[in-house]
Amino acid sequence: MSFKNLKGSNFGTFLSLGILALSLVHWVHFVQSQDVNDYDQIDNPAVLPLITQIVYGRISNVTAILSRDISNRSSFCVKDPEDDWNQAFNFSSNLDFLTSCIQKTKGDITRRLCTAAEMKFYFNNFFVKAESANYLKPNRNCNLTSWVSGCEPGWACSVGQNQQVDLRNSQDMPSRTENCQPCCEGFFCPHGLTCMIPCPSGSYCPMATLNKATGVCEPYIYQLPPGKPNHTCGGANIWADVGSSGEVFCSAGSYCPTTVKRIPCSSGHYCRMGSTSEKRCFKLTSCNANTANQNIHAYGIMLIAALITLLLIIYNCSDQVLITRGRRLAKSREKAARSAREMAQARQRWKGAKDAAKKHASGLQAHLSRTFSRKKDNPDPEKLKILNEPKPDTDDLPTPPHPSTSNVSLSTSVPPKGKQKEPSELMQIIRKIEDDPENYKGFSIGGEDTIVGNVPKGKQIHTHSQIFNYAYSQIEKEKAQQQDYKDLTFSGVVKMAANNDVRKRPLIEISFKDLTLTLKAKNKHLLRCVTGKIKPGRITAVMGPSGAGKTTFLSALAGKAIGCNMTGLILVNGRNVSIHSYKKIIGFVPQDDIVHGNLTVEENLWFSAKCRLSADLSKPDKVLVVERAIESLGLQTVRDSLVGTVEKRGISGGQRKRVNVGLEMVMEPSLLILDEPTSGLDSASSQLLLRALRREALEGVNICMVVHQPSYALFKMFDELVLLAKGGLTVYHGSAKKVEEYFASLGINVPDRINPPDHFIDILEGMVTTERSSGVSYRELPLRWMLYNGYSVPPDMRSSAAQLALPSMDENLIHEINPAGAQIEESSFAGELWQDVKTNVELHHDKIRLNFLKSKDLSNRRTPGVFQQYRYFLGRVGKQRLREARIQAVDYLILLLAGACLGSLAKGSDQTFGAIGYTYTIIAVSLLCKIAALRSFSPDRLQYWRESASGMSSLAYFLAKDTVDHFNTVIKPFVYLSMFYFFTNPRSSFADNYIVLLCLVYCVTGIAYALAIFFEQGAAQLSSVLLPVVLTLIATRPQDGQILKILANVCYPKWALEAFVIANAERYSGVWLITRCGALLKSGYNLNDWSLCIIVLVFTGFVCRVIAFLCMVAFQKK
Repeated sequence: MSFKNLKGSNFGTFLSLGILALSLVHWVHFVQSQDVNDYDQIDNPAVLPLITQIVYGRISNVTAILSRDISNRSSFCVKDPEDDWNQAFNFSSNLDFLTSCIQKTKGDITRRLCTAAEMKFYFNNFFVKAESANYLKPNRNCNLTSWVSGCEPGWACSVGQNQQVDLRNSQDMPSRTENCQPCCEGFFCPHGLTCMIPCPSGSYCPMATLNKATGVCEPYIYQLPPGKPNHTCGGANIWADVGSSGEVFCSAGSYCPTTVKRIPCSSGHYCRMGSTSEKRCFKLTSCNANTANQNIHAYGIMLIAALITLLLIIYNCSDQVLITRGRRLAKSREKAARSAREMAQARQRWKGAKDAAKKHASGLQAHLSRTFSRKKDNPDPEKLKILNEPKPDTDDLPTPPHPSTSNVSLSTSVPPKGKQKEPSELMQIIRKIEDDPENYKGFSIGGEDTIVGNVPKGKQIHTHSQIFNYAYSQIEKEKAQQQDYKDLTFSGVVKMAANNDVRKRPLIEISFKDLTLTLKAKNKHLLRCVTGKIKPGRITAVMGPSGAGKTTFLSALAGKAIGCNMTGLILVNGRNVSIHSYKKIIGFVPQDDIVHGNLTVEENLWFSAKCRLSADLSKPDKVLVVERAIESLGLQTVRDSLVGTVEKRGISGGQRKRVNVGLEMVMEPSLLILDEPTSGLDSASSQLLLRALRREALEGVNICMVVHQPSYALFKMFDELVLLAKGGLTVYHGSAKKVEEYFASLGINVPDRINPPDHFIDILEGMVTTERSSGVSYRELPLRWMLYNGYSVPPDMRSSAAQLALPSMDENLIHEINPAGAQIEESSFAGELWQDVKTNVELHHDKIRLNFLKSKDLSNRRTPGVFQQYRYFLGRVGKQRLREARIQAVDYLILLLAGACLGSLAKGSDQTFGAIGYTYTIIAVSLLCKIAALRSFSPDRLQYWRESASGMSSLAYFLAKDTVDHFNTVIKPFVYLSMFYFFTNPRSSFADNYIVLLCLVYCVTGIAYALAIFFEQGAAQLSSVLLPVVLTLIATRPQDGQILKILANVCYPKWALEAFVIANAERYSGVWLITRCGALLKSGYNLNDWSLCIIVLVFTGFVCRVIAFLCMVAFQKK
């Protein structure tokens, strides 16, 4: 290039830069003065972009000021005003529409833009209830006296040429009525305002065209004003919610990068309504061109498949682990039992061989003595010494009609009999009781429980094989020891009780005097003047006809009698203390067989042993206790069988009855109370049960039981007998062997071939008359027993006592007047009704008082604490849930179908942010999860009452149930959302929906706990169905009054629905801003309350659990 050309080129460049600099200075002056005097610069390509940027900056300043002004009123729907307004009015990526408008208005755009005051006037219209969003209130420029073309929809006007406009002024609306013309593209001009407002992101605001057939300016829905033929269609006329201005929103299947450009969505992408860009579809989904949403059903199917696989792995593996573990334990147990039997047999053979050798040696010695000695054969005193078999003193001991095994824990080494030992403490007590059974006084309870067996010192037992070897070796040694103690009647255990190695339990003696129980409601006597005592080491049978108060008598002794006025005295070991102080060492066997049907026999017994035996007891000794109970009750063949329920058959009725008794035997009680344990059992099963109880009595256990018509063989196994007549009066209380002698003294003899207990009960029933043979009526028997023992006679029976004319009768009592003969005044109906209500209130008060009664623990037994029992309960409930896997699978399947149906029917609505579908979700999930959660407590109510009454921790029971149910709380939202979410495909994330649904399930599960505990099963199920529907209707109806608003705030569906809607509405921005604010304003929701909703749901679930626990403790039946 030549120097001349370079010089000319530099001159042209400098000239262009100079012109550009002058133009910028001129435009800055134009902007600052807002007075356009030179329109030639608008067409300058070099200057126009700079002008566009400056105008865009002014628009941004106005929207920022506007966001601050209305942020106070829109805080419920705008979480971050700057961010939300920036998303709505950020056009920095493409300002072509603004450049076009500057050229169209020839630089007059700043005089046509709405000021902050006009924008505020427009947007405030949405916060008041108006008939339509298409009409604004009259203002300075558009009213009844001033209506220019710019007031029509899609048109705008300018201020005067000499008038200055401050776009940032949010107080005063300028006069704008000159040079009216159609609105620019990318702007909207509302009906009733004469200025332009930029359309938000996600909208499509082209120029309208007239449809001559309909007279509508399309794509908008306004019409031309009548009587103005020169008026044409303008631009957009409104930006409101999607229901009122759906034509402004970028249509579904397309996206609008700018407000004047709409592009169809390409294949492999999807574009929701109001999109500014297309989104790529996920893999494994199908997205055609112009698709508004992606089909993500495949992900739902994949999630379901993953959940099914996971659940199958969990249930199958857990079940297989339990089965394998049980099989290994069974093998170890069988091996240990076989080894112990073989060892016992070898020991027996060795003992037999040893005895035979001794016998042979003794015979040989005698033969040699006769051969080589001329002395007379005298009895050799050393013979017995050599044989080491002293002559048993069994003259007074009758042989029992049956062989049996001992339940007494013996030492591994038997002390030699050659050396006399001092009688043990238990031996001395038993001899004292036997010598003087009537005058024996109370005693102090023994110390802590001693060890069950003698675990070898220095040798730690850890493995299952070692534990079972130890247990079965002890059992076999006890069986071998039984050969020396064939007689298991009370008098026949004297020799066995002399052994110091027999386990000694704390002794409990119960004495009672003038024990009377009167029913509060009817003032009816259930027990009257019952006096006597039940003693340790003996089996006391309570018998009598129906209505004699036998069960009431046991309940009174156990401290379980409620709804009654109790008089008299009950002493425990000679002390006036509450029987509840010894609750840890008292066993109560109810009349019904209350056991867990979905657990095996061994699991039922082992759980009771772990929770109720002393925490200081080693595991081998606990295993020994359980194995001994199974052995003595004859449950070896069914130990691994499920007990069974009404729906699913398990073991037989007799075996179930023995399991019911075994639950109390394994806790090694000192007092064992049984309510009709032999009812429904055959003679063989009853004798087997009584032999097991007899072995318990050998250890000093005080056993009292109600029996109905026992066989003669069974009757002979009882030590004491309490015979009650109707009305709760005592007919006989003493030794069972002397009952026939006592009745014979009254002239009542038992006929031949008649079972004595049956005959006595028939007499008390009035079926057998005794007046002819003995002159004694069955009604006189209680009175004769009182007079026979010198007991005080109740006042209403003294006249009858006087008629007997017995010498032992006090003469002063003969002249007593029978107070019962007085007439009783009849009360009115209202009085009876009031008395019934008062009695019911007192009955519930007594129940609650009994449940919260705290007594000082005098049992000296430290049972496992709450945390340890929680672990035991957790393992038991886990096993029960695994065995209910089919029911769990049905629950999941129903949830799956509900999610698919509701997801298909309730498509997500952009106008309500999916509120309808979420409402259906709340009802369905609440109903299904409540019904399922009822099974946690309703079926096990009786079992809990029994376990709680025995001293087990209610808190550990409740927490274990709730902990296991958390598995369903976590899984069920996944199951439901795997269908519902992928069918509706809302804008909110899966995580947001899962968190809300997780808290909802936690909440309704707590409510279901309270319903299951407070109501009966039928009422609880009905409440679980109605409650979600009713509460949801209250929560979703318009909250016009303060009372309705308070009620809605109490309902959990309100908070769940608000959390769902907020999580979804937060994802709508840009053109959806007004729709979001309108929907939240109508519903009364706040965008900032999502965390509050979650907290309320969790808090409601927690409070309901606390209420459920308190109800469980307060309203349980003892």
